[in-house]
Amino acid sequence: MAKIGNINLGNFPLLLAPMEDVSDPPFRAVCKANGADLMYTEFISSEGLIRDAIKSRQKLDIFDYERPIGIQIFGGDEEAMAMATQIVDAVNPDLVDINFGCPVKKVVCKGAGAAILKDLPKMVKVTEAVVKSTKLPVTVKTRLGWDENTKNVEEVAERLQDVGIQALSIHGRTRAQLYKGEADWTLIGKIKENPRITIPIFGNGDIDSPEKAVEYRKRYGVDGIMIGRAAIGYPWIFNEIKHFIETGNHLPPPSVLQRIEVCKTHLLKSVEWKGERPGLFEMRRHYAPYFKGLDNFKPFRTLLVTAESYTEILEILGQVELHYEAQLV
Repeated sequence: MAKIGNINLGNFPLLLAPMEDVSDPPFRAVCKANGADLMYTEFISSEGLIRDAIKSRQKLDIFDYERPIGIQIFGGDEEAMAMATQIVDAVNPDLVDINFGCPVKKVVCKGAGAAILKDLPKMVKVTEAVVKSTKLPVTVKTRLGWDENTKNVEEVAERLQDVGIQALSIHGRTRAQLYKGEADWTLIGKIKENPRITIPIFGNGDIDSPEKAVEYRKRYGVDGIMIGRAAIGYPWIFNEIKHFIETGNHLPPPSVLQRIEVCKTHLLKSVEWKGERPGLFEMRRHYAPYFKGLDNFKPFRTLLVTAESYTEILEILGQVELHYEAQLV
């Protein structure tokens, strides 16, 4: 049974990874409806929160139907991270997560995200500052290390547990790898075998099928799995994995009609949350993943990403339904 503080996540929870410009409330809503057990906001800059930056503040939006949910923050300064934690605390999420894994240059050059893997004492101090600034459980997401020669995540796990984190999610790549190559879960498995480690350990990286989820669970003994890119345009993956774990059988893949319905839900929530123009703009990245694998979908995608109104997009989705109705289940 995986527990973070008083949050009971069940026997083998499936977590939705925090993804910049993806894991907003509309996307989280469709993932929650399709089986995600724990979700996180997009990462939020501690400096942005303190400056009261509008984009950072908007990322604090969470809804009761999403619970349990964590708000993820990043930064390289102890004081700023402590202040940001207190701001997050006031919004009343279920937990606070620290991003020590983001590999992108604009984050790393500020000494935040995965950059802090190069300075373990600083990582410990920042973590301790966050833990002391909240009564909520604090969790961390990180990577194996900065590069192939500095894979220090085993030490990271022990030291961060010692200063009070209550769960650790590990992406099976170094910062140098970015998202290239294959994720290596070997060190994640070693951390699970370490008798000193008592907090839940969640594995992340390359889980894109029910079979892989079951295989990695058995091989590495993780307490749960965090899924990121595989859920984009395919929120069904959470329930598919759960069904496969319980029965050994596959759920049928979503029909075209199911894809359209979930896409519509996502679109509606996007427009409601952000307003029509920005809501439509945010959705443009999602159409290709939702309809991946459909023959000759490109002309419809072009229409969807150039449409100017919510009504127009609904009409185009209606055309998609008519065109592919022979495939509907």
